[in-house]
Amino acid sequence: MTKKRFMLLASLMLVLSIFLAACNGKDGAGGKDNGKDGGKDGGSETGKGGDENAAELDFPLETSNDKEPMEDGEMTIAMVASEPFEGTLNRNFYSGQYDAEILQYFDEGLLDTDGDYLITNNGAATYELSEDNKVLKLTIKDNVNWHDGEPVKTTDLLYSYELLGHPDYAGNRYDFNIENVEGMPAYHEGKTKEISGIKIIDDKNMEFHFTEASPSILSGFWSYATPRHYVGDVMTGETTIKDLESSDKIRVNPIGFGPYKIEKIVPGESVLYARNDDYWRGKPALKSMVQKVVSPATIVEAVKNGEIDLATIPTDQYDTVKNVDNVELLANVDYAYTYIGFKQGKWDAKKKENVTDPNAKMASKELRQAMWYAMDNATIGEKLYHGLRFPGTSLIIPVFDTFHDKSIEGRPYDPEKAKQLLDDAGFKDTDGDGFREDQKGEKLVINFASMSGGETAEPIAKAYMQNWADIGLKVELVDGRLHDFNAFYDMVENDDPKIDIYQGAWGTGSDPDPSGLYGRTASFNYTRWTSEKNDELLKQGTSEKAFDLDYRKKIYNEWQELMFDEVPVAPTLYRYELTSANKRVVNYTKDPGSDLRLYEMGVSE
Repeated sequence: MTKKRFMLLASLMLVLSIFLAACNGKDGAGGKDNGKDGGKDGGSETGKGGDENAAELDFPLETSNDKEPMEDGEMTIAMVASEPFEGTLNRNFYSGQYDAEILQYFDEGLLDTDGDYLITNNGAATYELSEDNKVLKLTIKDNVNWHDGEPVKTTDLLYSYELLGHPDYAGNRYDFNIENVEGMPAYHEGKTKEISGIKIIDDKNMEFHFTEASPSILSGFWSYATPRHYVGDVMTGETTIKDLESSDKIRVNPIGFGPYKIEKIVPGESVLYARNDDYWRGKPALKSMVQKVVSPATIVEAVKNGEIDLATIPTDQYDTVKNVDNVELLANVDYAYTYIGFKQGKWDAKKKENVTDPNAKMASKELRQAMWYAMDNATIGEKLYHGLRFPGTSLIIPVFDTFHDKSIEGRPYDPEKAKQLLDDAGFKDTDGDGFREDQKGEKLVINFASMSGGETAEPIAKAYMQNWADIGLKVELVDGRLHDFNAFYDMVENDDPKIDIYQGAWGTGSDPDPSGLYGRTASFNYTRWTSEKNDELLKQGTSEKAFDLDYRKKIYNEWQELMFDEVPVAPTLYRYELTSANKRVVNYTKDPGSDLRLYEMGVSE
């Protein structure tokens, strides 16, 4: 099949924390979309991205069934989760992986992206960028309509920016790409009611004026529109941000302009979709789809019995699914990584920035470095995940081959080096109980938060705790147990003082710029670690000079070295995402360079 370059849905989000969605649909990406992930485990071409530490794996990226999709087919898709999905079904407000898996089927960005995650003119809108790279003109194509029949207008995209920049906005997506719009900082601070850098020409044409020329405009431009006429207008006082986020028109009856319409939602459990016959690309192959939550403990049996057509399989269950006759397994290197985060401060909601506490329990970088050296990630990836996860080395993942610094080897398991680091830094066992005291000679107990879900969650948490005990650190689970996804992130996001360290995961989205996860003003920066050097490098990585690829690579190499040394988070595992497709499924791919799209996906019988 001839390959065209286009983008993978950015979410595919949010994650131990990150969500990368179950299906890599290509019906419009619309810009960077990172977030917390559920820690889901997720001659043929193999997954894009690579690393010398990765297992030698050979999986196809596309279904092999080359039959034509049957007319009016139906499909059942699993959302593999141990808990209900949250149900915040709007791009501006959602933060979790499972909601992203729903959004991809009924909502999409106006601008499409290619295999390098750069915006293109193949989506529902086209763009032109000025010679100075500071003005983007966007034009919506004809026959692009919301599911209620109303045309998608430029004022709908303006509305998304009005929401993201609103002083009352409490979500996670006010980042560099939003703030870079001229006039956005003043609007965000409540000094003006309009965003001066967004010019509406007419219903189909608009301009974005940027303060800085940046390569992130091409890889992180936010093109997800919001149906102002349908959800209610915050700008006229018709509704408030808080009411909008919790409204039925976002949580129960949301609309988009994607290939499928939402017919019914059983909150937290399932979604029924119907074909959008007026979809701007053409009539979708499937008449309907059901997407339902299936427990990781029962997903393989459901796949084996033919109850599920498409599912992301937890990698710890690879051995039980690899020989199932009626399915084929696809895999690619995921846009995600798990990590251990070290809490070092608080989120200042008034200033909307992270504030680092120099006296935090985890303030010693030698302590953080030692805890990374103590983790036996290679064994966990090999024994618990059948080699489908492999040690993380850097905070820019191997998928971004140009920017991933292969010279950084991470901190391979070395408990003796970990012990020496702690000794030299003054963490010593002064009372002979087998556990080290802090640098002041006081008892040191490190409180660890981790998520439940799947058969590996508890063994991994216990393995890390034993690793740390082996170097003399007393680490205990917060509340003495694992927490479900929603409770875990409530604690982490709100800087619960019970948490010293936590195990999370990130879905990186399509833009290699890491400022949305680790910047001073990034609410996703859950460790609350900041530094002036970090600020400087992140700013340089999105500057006009960064249009020079060599310069941007140099800056991001410096940033990766900084994060390797400071260890605000310790990357633990990169991963392959494993997808099971029933052999009746046609036109499905995990390849971001394929010409297949979600509306073409179907079944042959």
